[in-house]
Amino acid sequence: MMIHTKIINQYQHFSFHLVDPSPWPILTSFSLLNLTIGAVSYMHGYPNGGYILTSGLLLTVLGMILWFRDIIIEGTYLGHHTQEVKNGLMLGIILFIISEIFAFLSVFWCFFHSSLSPAIEINAWPPAGITPLDPFAVPLLNTVVLLSSGAFITWSHHALISGDRKGAIVGGIFTILLAIIFTALQYAEYLEAPFTMADGVFGSTFFASTGLHGIHVIIGTIFLLVGLIRIINYQLTTKHHFGLEAAILYWHMVDVVWLFLYVFVYVWSAN
Repeated sequence: MMIHTKIINQYQHFSFHLVDPSPWPILTSFSLLNLTIGAVSYMHGYPNGGYILTSGLLLTVLGMILWFRDIIIEGTYLGHHTQEVKNGLMLGIILFIISEIFAFLSVFWCFFHSSLSPAIEINAWPPAGITPLDPFAVPLLNTVVLLSSGAFITWSHHALISGDRKGAIVGGIFTILLAIIFTALQYAEYLEAPFTMADGVFGSTFFASTGLHGIHVIIGTIFLLVGLIRIINYQLTTKHHFGLEAAILYWHMVDVVWLFLYVFVYVWSAN
């Protein structure tokens, strides 16, 4: 099967990429199943649920690393990523970002459903006994930090396109540092919050929305870090840098979602 596929690739007269058989999709599928079973077992207190969850997470990460490694090799060294393939990849990342937006939309739906028309048991927003966080303290600082990171990664992108490799690397480094600062500040904010996720619908919607965003920040940071490493290793050029463009699109989505979170979850809820 491998030989047959390679022969087709050698004599093909079209610009699409016929992918060779790979073990990583099936490995990642079973790893995700293991991760799900482990998460459910851990949350319900079953014996060894934590070990199953940890093994599922490690196997999922391993499968993703090996799978993405092969894709980088195909695009960077084997020349399989033609313009048609890049167009397909761009469509894929756009659809993926749209799906992420709808995930945040579901959380915002819950927030507005509870805040715009509170149930009689709540009677007000925020509910009585809940002290919301000061939106002009750590949340405002985090807003400046995150928007600044978006500016730096845009600078890095334009520097790479114009052939300024040093500027691309410096911009990427500053972006990652700011992303780490954002995550650290949000963690500190969680530790000092006067309420928890168990404090009714306010605590649930707050930690669900900001926590979901925080996970996306961590994923985006890893995404950008991989792009920076590839720039340093001369794998991304002025013409061949789709991986970085995908990471930048994802990061800008994270920026925009945070603006909505800051305005409604922090500022509006505090007034």
